[in-house]
Amino acid sequence: MLEIHQLCKAYGKRQVLNNLCLQISPGEVYGLIGSNGAGKTTTINILCNLLQFDSGKVEIAGCKISAETKRLIGVVPQENLMYKNLTCAENLHFFARIYGLSGAERKQRVRECLILVNLLDRANSVVENLSGGMQRRLSMALALVHHPKLVILDEPTTGLDVEARYEIWELIRSLQQQQITVLLTTHLLEEAERLCQRIGILKNGHLIAEGSIDQLSTVMPGQEVLIIKTEQEDLAIELAEQQGWQPRRYSNDLAFWLPIHYELQEILAIFTGVQMDAISRQPVRLEHIYLELTAQHRTLL
Repeated sequence: MLEIHQLCKAYGKRQVLNNLCLQISPGEVYGLIGSNGAGKTTTINILCNLLQFDSGKVEIAGCKISAETKRLIGVVPQENLMYKNLTCAENLHFFARIYGLSGAERKQRVRECLILVNLLDRANSVVENLSGGMQRRLSMALALVHHPKLVILDEPTTGLDVEARYEIWELIRSLQQQQITVLLTTHLLEEAERLCQRIGILKNGHLIAEGSIDQLSTVMPGQEVLIIKTEQEDLAIELAEQQGWQPRRYSNDLAFWLPIHYELQEILAIFTGVQMDAISRQPVRLEHIYLELTAQHRTLL
């Protein structure tokens, strides 16, 4: 559905995209994650034909990026871009007209989209009177009204409360069930972990890793992450390194990558002599993978 090959873009001397290669299959939910400045927004602007790239190839559904491919894309931007003084239905009718839908087809599609985002009962509600979560769902309906081939969700749950976030997650899952192709950018790693079939980690304009959580986990230095709290950190690190466990610092937490699963009693025996305040084991999560890979990449630069 989407193919990006050796995409390059620079602003003056600053290289923002550096031979970016990316492929998304039809019906796939793909997560693109990375820090601010990694190149996510530039990539989206290029896909929307709002920004010219320097070199490379970009195709959507087999078509090179152009003014015509805008019709193949639906975008949910970070900010809700809609007419706040119009109703939900009026907004949808307006955007549907822009994409050439008319008459009975437009009315039917507006109704379908309202049902999809669970806003049919708010069809005649003025947008400014809706909650933030409802406005976000309407924003997704606007992106879907013209039957796009690719839907781009740019930080879709930023600023939402937990309940509204879960509603958006369920909506994204329903898109997946309908085999709608989705490119999701997010800073919420749990969001990417829960929703995406594959994840690409973007740093300095190119992918440093890509795959499912299981695939990305295979290149990690352990099968489990052990987190401990102790005043005797130096001793704990010394004892752990004798076992070949690699220490890490996640925020204020001292952590170790465990190569295999250990029973709690085995772990406590290894740290004999260390006064523990707390100890916990965690499965390898996307946050661990992200921090590990970006740190490795930083060391290679």
